[in-house]
Amino acid sequence: MRPIRIFHGTTEIAGQMGILSSALINKGHYSLGYNTFHSYLGYKDNLVNINHETLKESHQEILDSFDLFHFHYGTTLCPDFSDLPELKRRNKKMIMHHWGNDVRFHDQARKNNPYVNTDDSPPNEAIHEKLLKITAYIKEAIVQDYEVYEYVKDYYEKVHVLPIAIDLQHFQPNYPSVTKEKPLILHAPTNPDFKGTYLIEKVIDNLKQDYSFEYKRIEKMSHEEVINIYKDVDIIIDQVLCGSYGLLSVESMALGKPVLAFIRPDLVSYFPADLPIVNSNPDNLYKRVKTLLDNPIQRKELGKKGRQYVEMFHSHDVLVNQLIEIYLNL
Repeated sequence: MRPIRIFHGTTEIAGQMGILSSALINKGHYSLGYNTFHSYLGYKDNLVNINHETLKESHQEILDSFDLFHFHYGTTLCPDFSDLPELKRRNKKMIMHHWGNDVRFHDQARKNNPYVNTDDSPPNEAIHEKLLKITAYIKEAIVQDYEVYEYVKDYYEKVHVLPIAIDLQHFQPNYPSVTKEKPLILHAPTNPDFKGTYLIEKVIDNLKQDYSFEYKRIEKMSHEEVINIYKDVDIIIDQVLCGSYGLLSVESMALGKPVLAFIRPDLVSYFPADLPIVNSNPDNLYKRVKTLLDNPIQRKELGKKGRQYVEMFHSHDVLVNQLIEIYLNL
């Protein structure tokens, strides 16, 4: 198979453009991300961090240099999608990767989830109009799970589910100690309202009346710094409102930590049967955390299961074959 030259752009979410590019490069392809979304997380692997103006100046060169355009988060080379007719004219392969808040229709999200916070999503009409513009030219999409799938399935001819990818060589498991007297609980919200931070910390305060543990909330730190802090943690609480799990859950499991997150009841069967996440919503979180504080052996066992789960379902080395298959059939 001849190498494919793959463009990723223009919004880096959870390091995915860089991680997927790295796996594609390992397979002999050329892959590079152009990122116009800059945050304190500071992703830089396989990325050209660029502003819209400089990206515009590079349009011609980009159009000439790449065979396949893998777009992310409902963004393309031009904010108004005026690049899509030209890409189509040149017979370039294209696919759109949606990540959640870019397509989470407010009313639809609430239908199966009494807890969800959709403040970060654009208005329904804006999402709808954007999807119509994109799908006039791009006929297939990728999503990370079936929570996101529902929002876009009626817009595209085909929607592929490709789980969040991570590069496991950066994650050495450090399972919780069963003899630790003061366990450390961690929560790292990129968006506190979306993740349910206020409710999580209310539960933490209640538990502190009966239990001896440390609690750490991590915010506005680079991705590298955060990973170093995770190592000594015993319990990680990710998101308890959304109805699915995110990158924090995946990285935490890779590090061998037990994870609490809310998986919507109607979505549970879509995940592999051995998903080791402790399914926790605002109503049962106190009970779930209490159980883990009472059972250090269970914490360690969940940590081991989490690592195995990520090796099977989230390793970029595993997922890249699925991704290449998607590309070849576009």
